[in-house]
Amino acid sequence: MDKLEAMHAFTKVVALGSYAEAGRKLGLTRSAVSKGVMELEQILGARLLDRTTRKVSPTEAGLAYYERCLEIIAQIEETELQVSRLHDEPKGVLKINAPMSFGALYLGAAIADFMADFPDLKVEMTLSDRFIDPIEEGVDVTVRIAALEDSSLIARRLAPCRRVLAASPDYIARHGAPSDPSELSGHECLNYGHTTLLQRWQLTHDGEKVSVPISSRLCSNNGDILRMAALAGQGIANLPTFLIGPDIKAGKLQIVLPDHPPGELGIYALYAPNRYLAAKTRLLIDFLAARFGPNPEWDELD
Repeated sequence: MDKLEAMHAFTKVVALGSYAEAGRKLGLTRSAVSKGVMELEQILGARLLDRTTRKVSPTEAGLAYYERCLEIIAQIEETELQVSRLHDEPKGVLKINAPMSFGALYLGAAIADFMADFPDLKVEMTLSDRFIDPIEEGVDVTVRIAALEDSSLIARRLAPCRRVLAASPDYIARHGAPSDPSELSGHECLNYGHTTLLQRWQLTHDGEKVSVPISSRLCSNNGDILRMAALAGQGIANLPTFLIGPDIKAGKLQIVLPDHPPGELGIYALYAPNRYLAAKTRLLIDFLAARFGPNPEWDELD
């Protein structure tokens, strides 16, 4: 293993806290990764990692070396990109992770267009509603819909994620439309979650948060399931416009309590902090931000 490969292996061990996991991500054996790190320690004359039976963690010297290795590896990649004109025509593999519904409805088409602009680029895209750590999973960009909390990751907002309460005309004809949030407890509600018990919706009114109890007829951790139930007249759904905007525009669903919408979320691109962001990653994020923007097509409800 040459020095650059050993440095790469070392950074993976630090990020994942395991020789075995680092080897799995790199396609190497655990012993090969361990040998590479030991060779670096011999060259440097310093111990880089503290090893226990459960975890591997960097020493003070190892942490400083880890940060420099990240910069060096990123600089080398950036230099190679510039030399081979990859700044404008990226090559290699771009790994992306995104939520199921949004990925299938909008991101898939966007990635296809992005690939058309860069024919030498290969893409590995996985869809999952589970939040992942892009460092641990070896992903370049993960797209997430959330009200972001503090994180060690870098986040760029790609678009707003507006949510509305909506029901089918058939449901409204049979049950009426609520005129006040307090009436939701008497309606059949379709809720994103894992249990039908003790649920509340967080709404807003004139900038103030309003928490109201609901009676959940159906709950699911997949928005498409809730959308289909709403279209079938089974209740009032709390869903993002990227999922049901076309249904509202076509008159298949109607917004209820328009003055009390759920709090808005954001659609973000998350990636690991790195001073030297790879060109392929930067180009993708710029492309998606321009593609969706502050006024995405799914919010055109009229």
